[in-house]
Amino acid sequence: MKHIVKIMTLLVAIFALWGGLLQISVVPRSHALLLPIYFVVCLGCYGLLMVGVGLMQFPTCPQEAVLLQQDIIEAKKYLKPRGVDVGSD
Repeated sequence: MKHIVKIMTLLVAIFALWGGLLQISVVPRSHALLLPIYFVVCLGCYGLLMVGVGLMQFPTCPQEAVLLQQDIIEAKKYLKPRGVDVGSD
């Protein structure tokens, strides 16, 4: 719930800033009307950047890979006598 409050506060602040820019005419009105679109584009770029950084820093977990292989072998041993086709060994 706290995360939603932070997001809503940020959105209200952004819209207040945008409304203020429209009222005092610091920026031309045609540019100020496009600010929400620029904000969404920047937010999308930031999201893509964070996904890319996360993929580049994705940790490898060799010990987890060994445990997963052991779980797969155990599941095959459990399912094979029960008539489930588990593929080739």
